[in-house]
Amino acid sequence: MRLIELSPPGKRVITGTMLFTAEDIIRFAKQFDPQPFHVDAEAARNYVFGSLCASGWHTCAGWMKMFMEYWTAEMKRLSQEGIRPPQLGPSAGFKTLQWMKPVYVGDNITYSVELIESRPVVSRPGTWINITSNDGVNQHGEVVMRYEGTVLEFG
Repeated sequence: MRLIELSPPGKRVITGTMLFTAEDIIRFAKQFDPQPFHVDAEAARNYVFGSLCASGWHTCAGWMKMFMEYWTAEMKRLSQEGIRPPQLGPSAGFKTLQWMKPVYVGDNITYSVELIESRPVVSRPGTWINITSNDGVNQHGEVVMRYEGTVLEFG
């Protein structure tokens, strides 16, 4: 089965929801993005966001975590139904990454993916490149992050 058969263009798939706690925001930021508004709630009050908020990279990592949990379950479901799941490989990159709203302590971000296009890789027969639109939306329905990604698929 090809990804385009499982999830045709225009079909948005919800992959999961992640709660951002103060502890998780600080832990991630201390390791990967130690700016004051990500690691210190008191200092964050005096910055443009007004309170502790997650690193944009944290919101992107949340997207990947939710996608992998979803995709692992989806591969298992398809296999149990006797269907060979699409064989997805690495990403060939992304573009137009946007962090549109801050993610604050207590926000629940729901992530999704939508296939935009699938085309063969001419130089690699049996390989396709899938272009996706990916986003995260908070509990108020506001898009907090969005990017266009790619994922290779092998036949």
